[in-house]
Amino acid sequence: MTIKNLPAAPADRPRVSASSDLLPMALERWNPDIRAAADDENTISMFDPIGYDYWSGDGVTAKRVGAVLRNLGGADVTVNINSPGGDMFEGLAIYNQLREYKGKVTVQILGLAASAASIIAMAGDEVRMGLGAFLMIHNCWVGIAANRLGLREMADSLEPFDKAMAGIYAAHTGGDIAVMQTLMDAESWIGGSDAVDQGFADALLDSAKLKEDPKASTPQQIAARRLDVILAKQGMPRSERRAMIQELKTGTPGATGSGTPSATDPPAISASVIADFEKALASFKSAASTVPGV
Repeated sequence: MTIKNLPAAPADRPRVSASSDLLPMALERWNPDIRAAADDENTISMFDPIGYDYWSGDGVTAKRVGAVLRNLGGADVTVNINSPGGDMFEGLAIYNQLREYKGKVTVQILGLAASAASIIAMAGDEVRMGLGAFLMIHNCWVGIAANRLGLREMADSLEPFDKAMAGIYAAHTGGDIAVMQTLMDAESWIGGSDAVDQGFADALLDSAKLKEDPKASTPQQIAARRLDVILAKQGMPRSERRAMIQELKTGTPGATGSGTPSATDPPAISASVIADFEKALASFKSAASTVPGV
């Protein structure tokens, strides 16, 4: 297979304003400590969420990937992936960059290539996958605040992106688009051996290529991600979660008010969730106190 035979991904975002978000399940299953034992000569490492990462202020973006590819000047490149996904539209842009790159692209899925990261992986001329690694594919998942007309328009706007992604998976695997759409509808988690059998990957990755680095994430990042999962499960939009975590980092409390709750107030959070939140908050504050400059 050559990447020249892969379809291009749509470059535009939906007309209705929305934010592409991480699935809580992907974030829970992601082990950010998994790394490559050693980098090849020309390597791009994707070990963060796709798009801007508000936990670390970094993230895997098309701008960063494009700059690296320009510097490589067409030389063969290895792309190491361990990412829970993130901004699907940023992932599609990165997929297009790798698809159009003149050199050979070898993708190594070390731990997890979920959501947007799974699309990026499909741009590889060769895809190798760890035996314990997972590929997760699903339909576009976004957060939106809109009335019924806006929601309908968003659903219509997302449909071409879902079809395009199914086409990318089908072109890479040689499978049927309808089968890929069924896998996406089911939010499928595909292990290393199954990924090879189904054509998503070409070979399993030698375990000697992997390592687990306990210093890959700071205690603060770990606590912030745990807190993010709790809040995401309660349906809090990503922008609000980002603002809350930023307040915790800076120690600036949010505005609070008093009075009788209105009919538009969110439903009460269960006691178990509050307990988890308090534990995560305590862990976050403890971690933040040990990080200089926080």
